[in-house]
Amino acid sequence: MKTTIPIKRKYGFTLVELLVAVSVMAIIAMLGWRGLDVIIRARNSLTGELEKAHGVQLAFAQMESDCEHLISYSTLPNRAPLVVAQNRLVLVRNVFADNQPSRVQVVAYHLRDGVLSRRESAATRDLATLDALWQAEAADVANSRDVVLQTGVAGMGVRVWLSDGTGWRQPGIDVAPSGGATPTGLEVLLQVQGAARGMTKVFLLGAQ
Repeated sequence: MKTTIPIKRKYGFTLVELLVAVSVMAIIAMLGWRGLDVIIRARNSLTGELEKAHGVQLAFAQMESDCEHLISYSTLPNRAPLVVAQNRLVLVRNVFADNQPSRVQVVAYHLRDGVLSRRESAATRDLATLDALWQAEAADVANSRDVVLQTGVAGMGVRVWLSDGTGWRQPGIDVAPSGGATPTGLEVLLQVQGAARGMTKVFLLGAQ
């Protein structure tokens, strides 16, 4: 009598099942890569915006220091110590140093080709020298003394607040009005490229 030995079947994945599994894994990997790519792009965009905002805040801090030390209008009877124009701000400020007498210097902010820069003249106590420095600054020519404060700036708006009740005044000419009122506040708007809204800061002029 013959004895029949049962044959053990080997179970495994068929070729079709392997192809389906590989296809599913590929789809999951593609979806995961797209999600990761979106996260990385959003992070890079946010990092760039934060860096620009930080640069603008540093520029505002420098402007605040300059405005705080603006000389009084009585110091320069024939010239206003503050001139505002489109994409440009020029002022005369006091300079204080340890063990030295107070001096003055001309400071200018310029916006050219999306670059906001600041430059300052040498400090002096001589009004004739100061007038020459002012005239040189009036030429509005870029030079090696320019210090870049922020790049990627689309526009710069400047206004002043007059104490005679006329309120904010648009730039374009010397700020000192004929009626004798002097500006007490300065508003600066910086529009960063790609930003939906500009960043605005208001400064007090001189020691208020």
